[in-house]
Amino acid sequence: MPYEKLNKALTSYAAQFKGQLNNPAFKQDNTGIVGKPVGREELVRSLTYNYIPYTPEELIDIANKEFAWCDKEMLQASNEMGFGKDWKAALEKVKNTYVEPGKQPEAILKLFNESIEFITKNDLLTIPPLAQEVWGLRMMSPERQLINPFFTGGTSISISYPTNTMEVSDRMMSMRGNNPHFSRATVHHESIGGHHLQRYMNNRNRAYRQFGTPFWGEGNALYWEFILYDMKFPQLPEDRIGMLFWRMHRCARVIFSLNYHLGKWTPQQCIDFLVDRVGHERANAAGEVRRSFEIRISPLYQLAYMMGGLQFYALKNEVVDSGKMTYKQYHDAILALNAMPVEMVRAILTNQKLEKDFKTSWKFYKPVGS
Repeated sequence: MPYEKLNKALTSYAAQFKGQLNNPAFKQDNTGIVGKPVGREELVRSLTYNYIPYTPEELIDIANKEFAWCDKEMLQASNEMGFGKDWKAALEKVKNTYVEPGKQPEAILKLFNESIEFITKNDLLTIPPLAQEVWGLRMMSPERQLINPFFTGGTSISISYPTNTMEVSDRMMSMRGNNPHFSRATVHHESIGGHHLQRYMNNRNRAYRQFGTPFWGEGNALYWEFILYDMKFPQLPEDRIGMLFWRMHRCARVIFSLNYHLGKWTPQQCIDFLVDRVGHERANAAGEVRRSFEIRISPLYQLAYMMGGLQFYALKNEVVDSGKMTYKQYHDAILALNAMPVEMVRAILTNQKLEKDFKTSWKFYKPVGS
């Protein structure tokens, strides 16, 4: 009887929920993308809960400042490639460096090995041999690629690349949007020292602290992109453009997701922004926006990449650049402490005394390029 009652209740709930998806409140345009803006009050509440002492408007301003830095770097790389100020032409050349269908797993493995070699050579992180051995590769389904147009990571890297059931135009956008220079920027984000190593270490260190905040998980993974760019991991201007494309993408996520949830932008405006401002393939931009507003994604998830990365970068300036810790000590400590709000990581590493009714006050932002 309990099972029958529960099944009946869930079936009724599912039917009601599907009906809600056709509610005009969930659809703002003709893209077919379903979502519901949460409003400024909920954004402010969520930011406070996640120890972020900035308003939505201040975060958009920060993202625009980071965008300006990316623009400057992008123009320099474009000049080196012979395209002058036409950075979109340089980006177009980079997109066309894609590998053949079926060759992407080999390309990802090559990039993974180069990333590990660089991290080891510069003594940036302790890499457990088992963690380096047990990661895997798998191919993403065409259906999943509608939501995740780029490869994702964790225990396995899930590769987004063409299948024989996709339209030819979609295949080309998939290959162009996952070219080796773009992938070079993010292979460490998804594997070591990003999501794969995070999960490996979280399961072995203070497992009770897995708070699941994207400001720690996505922020720390993006932080690796920041410092590897600083350390000249991208060797060619094409590599820099690949890393800058993703950095611009993370700036754009802050801007379009907040404007959407503030009720200012529609999904179509978000897609157009990604295409025009970042240089996305249109199908990939639609997939990104679709993913951003699906129900399992929290309103702050997309902005947590950039803001969490900036928090870890600011803390690096505080404890590494000052000589209090080495890079390896800092990076090992982050993983050993497990997932929590980044301000709590800072409190532990700097021996702060926390009051019972502690409230966030850490104004962490300083332009990365300054």
